[in-house]
Amino acid sequence: MVRTVRWSRGLVAVASALALLVGCGTAPSSPGALASATEAGPTPFAAPSATPSEQVAERVTVRVAALSGPTTIGLVGLMREADAGTGRQDYEVTTYGTPDEVVPLLVKGEVDVALLPANLAAVVHQQTRTDDGPAVQAVAVNTLGVLSVLEHGTAVASLSDLRGRTVYSTGKGASPQYVLEHLLRQSGLTPGTDVTVEYRSEATEVAALLAATPGAVGVLPQPYATGVVAGHADVRVAIDLTQAWTDLGNTSRLVTGVTVVRTAFAAEHPQALADFLADDEESVAFVNDSPAQAAELVVAAGIVQAAPVAQAAIPACHVVHLTGDELRPALEGYLSVLHAAQPKSVGGAMPGDDFYLDVG
Repeated sequence: MVRTVRWSRGLVAVASALALLVGCGTAPSSPGALASATEAGPTPFAAPSATPSEQVAERVTVRVAALSGPTTIGLVGLMREADAGTGRQDYEVTTYGTPDEVVPLLVKGEVDVALLPANLAAVVHQQTRTDDGPAVQAVAVNTLGVLSVLEHGTAVASLSDLRGRTVYSTGKGASPQYVLEHLLRQSGLTPGTDVTVEYRSEATEVAALLAATPGAVGVLPQPYATGVVAGHADVRVAIDLTQAWTDLGNTSRLVTGVTVVRTAFAAEHPQALADFLADDEESVAFVNDSPAQAAELVVAAGIVQAAPVAQAAIPACHVVHLTGDELRPALEGYLSVLHAAQPKSVGGAMPGDDFYLDVG
């Protein structure tokens, strides 16, 4: 199921009369859902003031593919500006349920910008690169780590406290497994010997075990982890793995989401890409500075069903906007951890210099 927001300024008056509802997950939304979600509140950020030359410049429609999950939370301010027609460019934002829906569209040139899991961004870059150069490049880190260790109890305060324990998790054979095992080893623990990790296919299974079993420990992503804590008084977040990653001396960052662009689009419309990134940066600032207002937009976008859960989850989702000189140092070390665990997880080899696009 997808949700599309596409507006240019001349269509806003006509579009405001439409009442088309497009489902996304379990939360209904409409073309004006993000705009109306906070009608009573202030504008998330001021629309950019245009000079006379900018006012007559041709506007570009930037087709953006996002996922209905934490990697899109930082984009909701931009989506609201797209609804209102006040972005620097015209943005067509479509949210999808899984990355598998996004990648073919990106490869076929049917979207220009996509928000993807970090390792998948590397895979797509590797698989689409030719002798002529890259077809897809990373332009920003949009979300740091979203994994948390939850406990039904109060005994766990650090990863070293997991010695002799069983930890339930999802993500076997994928990034969550590689990240958890990397951090356990850095904490002096050997997975399978010092700590038993039992993997479940669904987050709901881990949540059920945590809720029903005193002393149980599990790893869940945001915003799911916040929802579990909100619904079960005895379950708490014991460790934020993003903070643990930093505390253990990793020079890179624990990364979840990366924003990529088609190289051809970046070359043809450099100003449109720069404008998108500027609007995205303001959107991220709005989300982090005004989580209560942003939570309403997160619900309207179908990412989370309840505003209180969304508001509580926003800080734990580590929404960021890392570009330019910050992009590669944040991302490369993380990808190297995944590559060491399973080279195929990043496309078989570490991406080279041309994976990183500095818009300047």
